Amino acid sequence: MSNDIAIDVRNVAKHFGQGEHAVRALDDVSVQIKKGEFFTLLGPSGCGKTTLLRMIAGFESPTAGQISLEGRDITELPPNHRPVNTVFQSYALFPHLTVAENVGFALKMQGKPKDEIAATAEKMLALVRLEALAGRKISQLSGGQQQRVALARALAPQPKVLLLDEPLSALDFKLRKEMQIELKRLQHETGITFIFVTHDQEEALTMSDRIAVMSAGKIQQTGSPRDIYTHPANRFVASFVGETNFLPARVANGKVTLAAGGLIDAMGAEGQTGDVTVTVRPEQVRISPPGSAGALPATIRNLVYFGTDVHCHLTLADKSELMARLQCPASGDIGLSEGSEVGIKFAAGAAQVLGN
Repeated sequence: MSNDIAIDVRNVAKHFGQGEHAVRALDDVSVQIKKGEFFTLLGPSGCGKTTLLRMIAGFESPTAGQISLEGRDITELPPNHRPVNTVFQSYALFPHLTVAENVGFALKMQGKPKDEIAATAEKMLALVRLEALAGRKISQLSGGQQQRVALARALAPQPKVLLLDEPLSALDFKLRKEMQIELKRLQHETGITFIFVTHDQEEALTMSDRIAVMSAGKIQQTGSPRDIYTHPANRFVASFVGETNFLPARVANGKVTLAAGGLIDAMGAEGQTGDVTVTVRPEQVRISPPGSAGALPATIRNLVYFGTDVHCHLTLADKSELMARLQCPASGDIGLSEGSEVGIKFAAGAAQVLGN
């Protein structure tokens, strides 16, 4: 195994129950996570992402397969013997202890000297910008401050890997945005491998170095946020990560023709034939005057104003539906109206034929 690999998951399965009624929470999952990487397990509820995280932590044992940490097999190693730490959805802070005592708790349990515990707690609280609150009780903190204390406590023992199980889900929208930036900063400054679990695609896209998109106990695609967004491996990934359009089409001799009419350039057509689905992101749809050369005829069904942009919902000739996301000018008027006839084009390289 390469020296730059922190976590190596090989052919891991997890079954709850037995026989034909067994639930396959994980089904032959393999993934390698690099040292110093911010890696995200992304997927809907029940996809297996938290089960995989709990296996890395040692809270669950795999039915089959192996998990290694920096080349060492930890599959059967108890949680307290693994150099990993976990931050949960509920921060599980001790209300009777001060902020500093919470941060130093794990070190105290390890029998570290008091001066070392105090110095580490001070350093960790400075890292999360809470050094001024060291003497406060947990009940005196806001939700965002409690989140930072939980992070500082998890980082204090200097784990090789930090596991984060949807730690931002309880925060309000604005605070969640701020903590996304803070988490990425902490990961960059500490150099610790972060493995983050979320169902929030925006969290995954904005924070991650790489993402594994999961569904039904399997990893559907692994790659950088840009790769997963622009080149989804299948329909599930395309629909789960961001908004997109799905258009029926047919491939013959390497050429793609939409059911609505019109030959288009689309990636992924090589080696395919017959009926397919083409995906195009809404921001890659271009609206032109009706009858424009090379444009598909469409009708505007409705316009939805979002402040920074307008979502333009359209109907094509075959009654298939399409959405275009148009940036608003300073005036807020994009010069279109519901019921209008327009032409539709796609940005170069935007259309992709999806795999099954």
